[in-house]
Amino acid sequence: MELTVSKEDYLKAIAEAGAEEEPVIAATVGRWLGVTPPAVTLALRRLRRDKLVYVDRKGGISLTPAGRAISDKLRLRHHLIERMLHEMLGVEWYKVHQEAERLEHSVSEDLERKLIEKLGRKGPCPYGNQVNESAAERRRLGLHPLWESPPGVALRIESMHERDRQLLEYFDKLGIRPGVRAKIISRNYDGTISLHLSSGSASLSETAARRVWVSAALKAPKAV
Repeated sequence: MELTVSKEDYLKAIAEAGAEEEPVIAATVGRWLGVTPPAVTLALRRLRRDKLVYVDRKGGISLTPAGRAISDKLRLRHHLIERMLHEMLGVEWYKVHQEAERLEHSVSEDLERKLIEKLGRKGPCPYGNQVNESAAERRRLGLHPLWESPPGVALRIESMHERDRQLLEYFDKLGIRPGVRAKIISRNYDGTISLHLSSGSASLSETAARRVWVSAALKAPKAV
């Protein structure tokens, strides 16, 4: 079996989509990778031939143990590159995901080992996510999407979805990042929520608020 960059990308997309509490079907994979339905169909045919994915009768896609092993390794390398770029090189946190997407396929076994020695296998990336972490695991740790929080409760931002560069830059301008304390002030008629942060106030749509994971904080942010 020839393992190409394209196959690795598909396996990682299937793993990441499945970790985010959404059904993984061909349309999901196409949306995550930005490719056409015919391209997804062809790729899935090859992945099934190589025994890297299962596709059930309803079109649900899951990884075989071999496919999972490949995706886990690629996701670990992506995670290590994000941490290297931010912690060692000082690259802005909202930029490192895209850089890691470009570099992850080029990491050798030797470089992976040295990065683990330097950074450790565990530890959050700049977006607060642990390596290969799923939404279900976050919920077991007591985290939940910001959108699900009631008004008036003191919160701590723990992690966020990292694939949307424009959204991450928007969060950065608002002062929304891991470790920041927040509180929902109100749910508004236009479908947004109003937030109080230590850096000031902000308004988020449902889509954006579902991309941020929070936990209960010991105390609310101080007023500015």
